[in-house]
Amino acid sequence: MTVTAPSPWEIAAARFQPRTRRWATPGALAAELDPTTVQTPALDLIDDELIAVADGREDRLMVFMPPQEGKSVRISHRFVEWLLVENPDLRVGIVSYADEMARRWGSDIKLDAQTFDGADETTDLGLRLRADSRAAGRWQIEGRKGGVYCVGVAGALTGKPIDVMVIDDPIKDLEQAQSAVYRERAWRFWQAVAVPRLGPGARVVLIQTRWHEADLGGRLLAQNPERWRVVSIPAIAESEDDPLGRRIGEPMTSARGDRDWAAIRRDVGEYVWAALYQQRPQPADGGLFKRAGLRHWVSGGEQRLRLGDRIVDLRDCWKFLTVDLAASVKTSADYTAAAVWAIGPAGDLVMLDGIRERLDPAGHWPAVRGLRERWSADVVFVESRMFGTTLVYEAAQGGVPVQELHADADKVTRALPATARADSGRLWFPPLDRMPEVADWRDELLAFPNGVHDDCVDVVAYAARVAGAHWLPAETASLPGPRRTPVDDGVISQAYAAATGGAGGMDFMSVDY
Repeated sequence: MTVTAPSPWEIAAARFQPRTRRWATPGALAAELDPTTVQTPALDLIDDELIAVADGREDRLMVFMPPQEGKSVRISHRFVEWLLVENPDLRVGIVSYADEMARRWGSDIKLDAQTFDGADETTDLGLRLRADSRAAGRWQIEGRKGGVYCVGVAGALTGKPIDVMVIDDPIKDLEQAQSAVYRERAWRFWQAVAVPRLGPGARVVLIQTRWHEADLGGRLLAQNPERWRVVSIPAIAESEDDPLGRRIGEPMTSARGDRDWAAIRRDVGEYVWAALYQQRPQPADGGLFKRAGLRHWVSGGEQRLRLGDRIVDLRDCWKFLTVDLAASVKTSADYTAAAVWAIGPAGDLVMLDGIRERLDPAGHWPAVRGLRERWSADVVFVESRMFGTTLVYEAAQGGVPVQELHADADKVTRALPATARADSGRLWFPPLDRMPEVADWRDELLAFPNGVHDDCVDVVAYAARVAGAHWLPAETASLPGPRRTPVDDGVISQAYAAATGGAGGMDFMSVDY
């Protein structure tokens, strides 16, 4: 009789065969070891999907879910731990955007293995680590083939093949997600490092919030959507086939208690809300700024503006300018854009006036000076790359305070505070009858980030950052404790005090723009 040797697939698959498990699910293991574990319907669903992965019914799983809802702990920590308890021969790779984040999970599992090591039979995990292999990010189980290997997406997985790979947040944050370089780095890791290390029958679980349409999850689904089982859980149900069986508009039960989803949505803006919380990287109606969010003030009499149903007195406001300079007057070149802003007592950011013109460098300061004098504004904020320009020199000669802004993020990321303000009704523009050119500003904002020009977007984005850095509600500013130091060693705070007669509700925070 001829005996056929089992295939590599059969050998690997045998490691995943269901047995009588000590803990029915990763969640049950978590609750046994940590009584503070919270179990939600979303985590119940994730447990079911993880069991399907362990049993071999699924071998490629994506889990998309809002941040801070327990998905990483459940999968990168408890699921890996649960698998190794059931089969200590499994070789598990844990991947994250940085080595230290991946090692965090390996360290947590290692600590559990050493803590629950036989003192109590009920919680004994039965995982004994080899004495010569106990690094937080790379360790093996005594007398078995299995262990954990942790690496960042910029690193390499060398050595033995991987039976289970958990990829947890391959991109750190929204700023990285907007960078083609970081997105490509994650993709190259998948192609050149992850796939070659996957052994026969290997399972892969990808966990992330959807930062961008072309993030790792998006590219994998675009390449082969049928290959992956996708569990996408939005904060608020949006369809009849909601994975949790919710009605449209029903919020998820949060692992953090009663989260105020509406407040979160207002604070982060529609762009971030759609991506991080609804797992829909692009808002339903297109770009970052929406027409409904571009509100206009109405004159309420001398020195007064009506913002919806509220009246703001400009004498109670701090006024400043943000400027974006163009280096050329060619028809195809960018525009020079500048705006005068007022921060109201309630934190409203109000554009009072502005220009958007193609100007020769010699015309920059006269145009900006005219705006400043017309509205009795104080500080002029310009990007650091402009500090060698004629405008800055002439402003300094005229005794006008100029404050440097640092472009420390991409344009989309810089614009997000402004979009959040617009979405929450705290960003106001001049009426068309007072400033017809505001229509050009509106069109540019609505076209961003796909429009030809973004000069006005930069001016608005920087104004929102200035407002966010320099304004706190009066009740917050009056709390006990040390006062923050102004970034300009007093120039901005002195200008505000001179304009308004006191600190009022303003607190000038020491931050880097």
